Amino acid sequence: MAQSAAGYNLTPLTPEQINELAANLTAEERRVLLDHGTERPFCGTLLDNKKRGVYHCRLCELPLFSSDSKFDSGTGWPSFFQPFDPEHIRYLEDSSLGMTRTEVRCPRCDSHLGHVFPDGPPPTGQRYCLNSIALVFEESD
Repeated sequence: MAQSAAGYNLTPLTPEQINELAANLTAEERRVLLDHGTERPFCGTLLDNKKRGVYHCRLCELPLFSSDSKFDSGTGWPSFFQPFDPEHIRYLEDSSLGMTRTEVRCPRCDSHLGHVFPDGPPPTGQRYCLNSIALVFEESD
């Protein structure tokens, strides 16, 4: 079993496990998570969320980002300057729109989350620009 420094199982899910979890997704969730789509800016339900807690992968529930690293980027998508655990994000080169970007995916279920850009705030200088629909928020005290 592959385990992250934060203590979470990172063993990739089988296609059968992914299909089983995906059976509960809406058509729009499937379009973003499984077909690598993007939701429209300023429409996501988590964009203005200011509560304390953790943002998890909608498909497999792996913790991805903490509210402590969330910031208002003005881009129309929830933005974070660092992941919950560096091992909880998978990076891929994306040249789909005629430019090179870095796509971010869940390392366990391979769901598309969004992209990361090198124009974020200190201390990392990174801006993880995510689809609200790819995330589930769990509030903490």
